Parts: sequence; C-alpha cells; structure tokens
Amino acid sequence: MNIEGSLIIVSAPSGTGKTSLVTGVCRELNKLQKSVSHTTRKMRVGEKNGVHYNFVTKQKFDEMLAQDIFLEHAEVFGNSYGTSRDWVTETLKQGIDVILEIDWQGAQQIRSKMPDVISVFILPPSDAILRQRLVDRKQDSDGSITLRLDQAKNEVTHYNEYDYLIVNDDFQLALHHLIAIISAARLRICRQRYIWELLIDQICHKP
Repeated sequence: MNIEGSLIIVSAPSGTGKTSLVTGVCRELNKLQKSVSHTTRKMRVGEKNGVHYNFVTKQKFDEMLAQDIFLEHAEVFGNSYGTSRDWVTETLKQGIDVILEIDWQGAQQIRSKMPDVISVFILPPSDAILRQRLVDRKQDSDGSITLRLDQAKNEVTHYNEYDYLIVNDDFQLALHHLIAIISAARLRICRQRYIWELLIDQICHKP
C-alpha cells in the first residue's frame, strides 16, 4: 500500500531565509520535494525557469487561473504566484512529501481545502537584521526594500495561524528545527499505522 505524502507550508517575510531553509531541508531529507510555483515576476540573476519558478506571462497566468489549475494563488508585490494542483496531488499520491514556499494568503487557501496541512512560519531575529539581509542580497532597490519591510509587518501578524514557529538567527539551528518538524510529521499515527500494520496485527493477535 502506498502511503500518501504530507503537505508542508513554509511562510516568512521576504529576506528571512526561507528559500535557503527549504533548499537545505530538501537536500537533507529523502522523499521530499519543493513545489515549483508559477509566477509572473521577472527572472532574477542566477534563477532558472522550471527550477526556481515556472516563469509565465500575466496573460498565461490569468488563463491558468480561469482554468482552475492552481491549488492556491496570491499577488505579492504586484506579481502573481500560483501552485499547480495536479502536480501537488500526483506527487503526494506517490508517497512523497511536498513543501510549499508560499505566503500567508496562499496558506489560508490551502488550509480551507486541506486541513491536515503542516504549516511553519519563519521569523528573522530582528527587523534590523532583516533589513541588512535584504540589502546584502543586492536584488532590490532602496524603495523595494522599504516596501518589503513594510509588508513584513503585515505578514508577521499572521504567524499565529501556523502550527510551528522558527526564528532564523542561526541557520544550522533553524534548519535542524525544520528537519525535526517534518521528521516528526512522518511519525504521526495516521501514517505509521499503515506502514506497521502487519507488525501491529501480529503483536495484538499473538496467542
């Protein structure tokens, strides 16, 4: 019997380090894949289509939205993002855990459809460090950084909608915590009882 995988949501303000954490946990754990979202934003230096995002035009995105292709979608900083429902569903059916790197808007949509989802919110250690991280990555103008910091305040107000909270001060410690959350989810009774069904039956019915 193939045990269906779990869906994990990771959300955080821009610049908190969620992408690095998600990349790290996918490298450390087997049978875990990151969903590649569709987006209308421009490709950044070093990004690859189909690896970091599926980059599409606004017209194409709107067509996919009208066709109800997305499990969730949201607009962030004037750009549209969406997660393919079919890809997530098929991957979960194969017994592979899927991790979604999405914002609180998308998380709310998924919770309404899949209440068993596991959700994690990542916080920066301080607003000053968050600003410095945004500056250091050299991807945004001063105006864009100010906008992202203002948006971070709104995003953080939604932290209590999540199951787990991690502060990304020490990256290795934050990664360890994220690995622990996903590992613990794999040990839940709803999954383990099917894996160990024969063992449990043997012990319970042994004369």
